[in-house]
Amino acid sequence: MRRILLGAAMAAMLAAGGTAPALAQGNPFQPLVYVNDSAVTRYELDQRVRFMQLLRAPDADRAASEKALIDDRLRLFAAKQLGITATDEQIDAGLAEFAGRANLNPEQFTAELARAGVERQAFRDFVSAGVVWREVVRQRVVPQVRVTDAEVDQELQKVIETPRVTHVALSELIIPAPPGQEAAAMAQAERIVAGTRSEGDFAAFARQYSATPSAQNGGRLPWTPLANLPPSLQPIILSMKPGQVGQPLRVEGAVVLFYLRDTRGTLRPGATAQVLDFVRFRLSSAEEARRIAAVSDTCADLFVHARGLPAEQITRQTLPQGQIPTGEAIRLAVLDDNESTVVAYGGAVELLMLCKRQSAALAEAPERAPVPTTAEGEPQPAPDPEALPGREDVRNMIFNRKVGQAAESYLAELRSNAIIRRP
Repeated sequence: MRRILLGAAMAAMLAAGGTAPALAQGNPFQPLVYVNDSAVTRYELDQRVRFMQLLRAPDADRAASEKALIDDRLRLFAAKQLGITATDEQIDAGLAEFAGRANLNPEQFTAELARAGVERQAFRDFVSAGVVWREVVRQRVVPQVRVTDAEVDQELQKVIETPRVTHVALSELIIPAPPGQEAAAMAQAERIVAGTRSEGDFAAFARQYSATPSAQNGGRLPWTPLANLPPSLQPIILSMKPGQVGQPLRVEGAVVLFYLRDTRGTLRPGATAQVLDFVRFRLSSAEEARRIAAVSDTCADLFVHARGLPAEQITRQTLPQGQIPTGEAIRLAVLDDNESTVVAYGGAVELLMLCKRQSAALAEAPERAPVPTTAEGEPQPAPDPEALPGREDVRNMIFNRKVGQAAESYLAELRSNAIIRRP
């Protein structure tokens, strides 16, 4: 829930962070704010500010750090109410996981923090609050979250309707990073990321700092096929949105930034083709058909009215649109899900009801995404770019998103109900 810069960027920053920033003076143990009678001291705030500044977190000022400490007190309060405590083993695992994001072990990570004046306890407190909060969320929030099939269909439909990127318009900025100056180059790149709000901002930075011929043109590159980019770079570019600058990338002798100006793409196969699920109910008269249609809200209701009738009198089919007889396809074309129409064919009458209309791609979506397989010792093949994510994968993604949203709502509720006062 807390955004931080990870990996090489964090490690480079820690290596350059030996000088502690100047912080507020005064009694270090003076309470600044009480949260349900639990005090946040000046010392804790100074430590948290320094810690977040070392991590190059976007919310590293005193106001944001104080709010984060208040939220941690609320997390601990909620855990105490539920009888949840963190064991030493759980905290140690959390410390190791966090330090591992900088490719360090906990001892190495805390040693780097100590060089910049951040004590191990500040790191431990930061992790401990997250450990107990995860258990609070697991007990209180997770059981209340549900994901429906309709939500999965809606999310998959968004994927289907989003064009697959085939070409990208990028701007580049390359900062030289000769031996011994890697951390300074990374810090400069991070300042550029923080200061970029538009293509104009990025172009100005490129003209000032980029060491490539494109700098004269604000770093602008021509439209480029996505397939022409290095395979390692493609997923990074695909994770960006037009108008966004990516995180700094470390390459040999340089730090690279990309700004995504625009994309071009095509729809995946089956995105526009439709599959229709519908019921055909033959009846003796138009009047009877209209009566049944008036009291039937779903396709299942029609089968209730068909009880006792020959099975061939009512059928339900799921067919690609092109395989439905033209006369029926025309009438189904104007219907929404669970709408019906009465069709008279000379002496015969049919009640047609559309149960569900969906894209062919959605109808063919697998329950789980296929896993590429290969013979032992051979390189793992790349995933099929045409393949949709599996329904179960999408369900898990929606579930995790809803859990995160519900957890933030619960934290906001704790905040509104807490007694937060200043001495």
